[in-house]
Amino acid sequence: MYDHRDHVAEICSRLFASMPRRGQRLKAEQYVRALLSVPGRKTLRNIADWMEGEPADREPAKQSVHHFISNSSWDWTRVRHALAGYVEDTVAPRAWVVRPLVIPKAGPHSVGVDQQFVPHLGLTVHGQQAYGAWLASEHTAVPCDWSLLLTRTWLDDPGRRRRAQIPAGTLPAGPEEVAGRLALDASRGLPSRRPVVIDAEGLDPTRMLRMLVPAGVPAVVRVPASTPLRVDPAVLHSYSERPSTADQLVAGCRWLWRPAEGRGVRAALPVVLPAAPRQPLLLLARWTAGTRGPDRYWLATTPALGPAPGSGTPAGSGTPSGLGTHSGCGTAPVPGAPPGVGAARGTGAPYRSDETPLALAVLADTVELAFRQVSEQTGIRDFAGRSFQGWHRHMTLASAAHAAAVLRDRRAVQGVRAA
Repeated sequence: MYDHRDHVAEICSRLFASMPRRGQRLKAEQYVRALLSVPGRKTLRNIADWMEGEPADREPAKQSVHHFISNSSWDWTRVRHALAGYVEDTVAPRAWVVRPLVIPKAGPHSVGVDQQFVPHLGLTVHGQQAYGAWLASEHTAVPCDWSLLLTRTWLDDPGRRRRAQIPAGTLPAGPEEVAGRLALDASRGLPSRRPVVIDAEGLDPTRMLRMLVPAGVPAVVRVPASTPLRVDPAVLHSYSERPSTADQLVAGCRWLWRPAEGRGVRAALPVVLPAAPRQPLLLLARWTAGTRGPDRYWLATTPALGPAPGSGTPAGSGTPSGLGTHSGCGTAPVPGAPPGVGAARGTGAPYRSDETPLALAVLADTVELAFRQVSEQTGIRDFAGRSFQGWHRHMTLASAAHAAAVLRDRRAVQGVRAA
């Protein structure tokens, strides 16, 4: 019978090979095992208690664990790179998924804690705000990199910066910059440049795309229903160029709705952002038949789009925006369409394959499920330390524990490989 503890040792031996000292590698593996075994909150004290066991040894053990996380010399970026490589080899992920993480806090001392607006919640929260980069397949997902948003309250106060050990080169950045840089770093971190899904509703899509498009990163970005858009005039010449919201465009273009898997409905519409009219995009939506309509909307960049099914034509060929035409759709105006929305007369409806970007967008659900079922059980929200270094080291080891948990059963891993 296979012993999962050997699997943890195998993962740890690969992930922690960059640690210069044997004691560090041993401590890191013990920390990961504690995250997988300690019931309840994975605080440094609870982890130290599990690692040492005897009450008389617990205070020295707590100090040792605290030093290992907050003040040791090991480089968490190299461990994260090794983790991404391991997941790449083991899971065959389809894309990176960048999503927010909010950690409410009662006190003011943990690094990054502030009263701050959280875009995807539309609320002001007292706590930490971070973004994680996950490698995701249809079957599972693993967090591999993290970025903590630091407000000016932390960065403009020399005393707080010093006590929290915030690196001197850290500059103020908003949520779009933090999520965008994380996405860029993730896409460049592996030899296979995978597309990026930004599952963070409330971020400015124009600012996000201005970071990703020039770098050649295929991207699928979640946007609110109220996002102002225009139908792409390079594709649908007879449409009004007046802006409409994402939900108005989808509701008004019923002739572009198509069946999805199960009882689903999907829609794809060529659009541009008013602030970036030269960047062709695809507005995506999917929902269950019989419901009031989509609950999520996405914008996909042209490189994220696949060829039309059966066409054999890669996106980017044919028309300048990579769109062909599908002559089987109607050409009459759509009853009830919002102002500026109607079918193009004398032309066929546009056809661009939405299967690839929609399949990427669905990976956000895989990540959400993995977060709830695994990450929240392996201490992803539980670090209560005050240092920037400590936060990043804990998040790195919690990510390693997540990988060990989801890949524990070798037979499941082999099934994922074969999928």
